[in-house]
Amino acid sequence: MAEEPTAPTPESAPSETSSPPPPVGSVPEARALTRVRARDLRALLTKYVRRHLPPRPRPAARVDEPPRLVGTHARLLPILRLIPTLLVLLFGVSFLWDFPGMTATVFGRTLSLDGLLRILSVSGLIGFATNWLAITMLFHPRRKRPVFGQGLIPAQRARIVYRLARAVSDELINEEIIKQKIEEHQIIPKYREMALKVTRGVIEDPGFRAELKALAADYVERVLASEAVRQRLNEIIVQKIEEHAGDGLGGLALKAYRFLNEEDFKRRIDRAIHNLPSSLDVVLDELDQLLDRVPALIEARAEDIEAWATRLVLGFVENLDVYTMIMSNMMQYDERRLEDLLKKTTNEQLNYIKYLGGVLGFFGGLIIWEPMLALAAFGTLGLLLWTLDALLFHAARG
Repeated sequence: MAEEPTAPTPESAPSETSSPPPPVGSVPEARALTRVRARDLRALLTKYVRRHLPPRPRPAARVDEPPRLVGTHARLLPILRLIPTLLVLLFGVSFLWDFPGMTATVFGRTLSLDGLLRILSVSGLIGFATNWLAITMLFHPRRKRPVFGQGLIPAQRARIVYRLARAVSDELINEEIIKQKIEEHQIIPKYREMALKVTRGVIEDPGFRAELKALAADYVERVLASEAVRQRLNEIIVQKIEEHAGDGLGGLALKAYRFLNEEDFKRRIDRAIHNLPSSLDVVLDELDQLLDRVPALIEARAEDIEAWATRLVLGFVENLDVYTMIMSNMMQYDERRLEDLLKKTTNEQLNYIKYLGGVLGFFGGLIIWEPMLALAAFGTLGLLLWTLDALLFHAARG
């Protein structure tokens, strides 16, 4: 396999006193040089396009995470964390002392306090344990167990992922929303104008034209200096002439001429190939004129280009399956990652509910201890709190 020639760079380009690069020695080497020059041309375009690209617009202000509201719940959580420990201590104390033989008089009623600590501590622990178990069973066990089964969320993982993916693709990101945003922000016309401006800047850049000419001249001179390449070009030209002449009168005349002047025919073609490098300056001058016409040609077809780009973008959007992308990504979430995803936004609330169960259980123990009096007290307190909350709410809105 022929070794691919290296690309000349402006720094390493041969000067007038240095020896010119060697010509290619065979057709495979010419093909290798063609691939190299194609990469060089792509790199040249990339360099000058980046040079003439407008500065990137400042990114839109990043939407930061909303601050965590430090309300009553958040302030109470550190205190609520102590509830299970206090309940366990009360339960332990109840074995040593639990208001033995003591009574209290409330509204003329004599209430026995004997065993009150145990009732309250056990009720509170049951309330805490019930909520803790319910929250734990949402996520655990992650794997299905013979006796304990599997947590609710891991067991319904596929359905939860489906519902999340469907909700996002139907309500948040879908083809219609994307197309609407493209039209609202006039994205395609904006990029059309930018593309025209960049194209004009690149083509009018003297450095780009100089490097493009140097690249073309180096390629032509090295390829056409090869005897093998010239021979192959001769064969291709003869073949194309014969195909163009066909089998009619023109083809008959060509065959007659070649039969009588075969050597002269080949010599003329070979001379034309040999003269190509000497006419390179003329071709490069015409290249300048061609490049000068490119911006005007593009601007004349600007509306057609915009319509084509619009069809291309909208066609891509219509074929964009948002649901499948979200679904395939979320299906890679194992049980632990899904748990972390859900807990990231709900962990504080779940902890609050868990510890609040201990408080509610504690007060529930008062109902067990003295049902009528406790229910009356809780009902009155609840009504007062509800009335106060309603008054404050309406006052704030007014």
